[in-house]
Amino acid sequence: MKFLVVDDHALIREAMRGVLKELQGDALILDAASSDQAMAAMQQHPDLALVLLDLKLPDRDGIEVLRELRERYPATSIVMLSAFNDRDNVVRALDNGALGFIPKTDSRDVLVGALKLILAGGTYIPPEALIREPAGTTAASKPSPEKRPSPTELGLTERQVDVLALMMQGKNNKLICRALDLAEPTVKNHVSAILKTLEVTNRTEAVLAVAALGWELRPPAR
Repeated sequence: MKFLVVDDHALIREAMRGVLKELQGDALILDAASSDQAMAAMQQHPDLALVLLDLKLPDRDGIEVLRELRERYPATSIVMLSAFNDRDNVVRALDNGALGFIPKTDSRDVLVGALKLILAGGTYIPPEALIREPAGTTAASKPSPEKRPSPTELGLTERQVDVLALMMQGKNNKLICRALDLAEPTVKNHVSAILKTLEVTNRTEAVLAVAALGWELRPPAR
């Protein structure tokens, strides 16, 4: 398995290299200090499994790099790294195709757990980003000390849970159709029902809502 760590700070790159080696001892881990170096590494290694991308690079905005990488290398998973883990930055990253957002300031144990989740097909979002302003709080995203409902308790069907699990992986409707052998109108109906149930208006908000609810969704087995 191949990984690429993109960050202009050598200590951060070394720390992430250590975490990745802990997870995959035989992994090939590349690093880059700028967007230019990252693009060169991607050209040489288009089979990279995961890119850890800093939000703030010296030569380019990390979100712009994310957008370009998602367009040129759609099969590569990309996770944002940042010292700024506020909700706005997390939403921007998810909106542009990131499959997770990891604060660089978190402890090593948290970093290991976050990467384990991502490598298993999940999406990691820092808890701080799940906090909404009171005016924008919805039933799905509102923090509560009470027991949180399961997908079934909220009214999601088994097939809708399958669709939602694939949405959490960043898959679009066409890819979900292929994975589940469903017609595109059927998938669109499921996505609409999911958004309505979670009381959100788009996929990014759905991802945040699922994280807030604490659901661990696994893609359906083929």
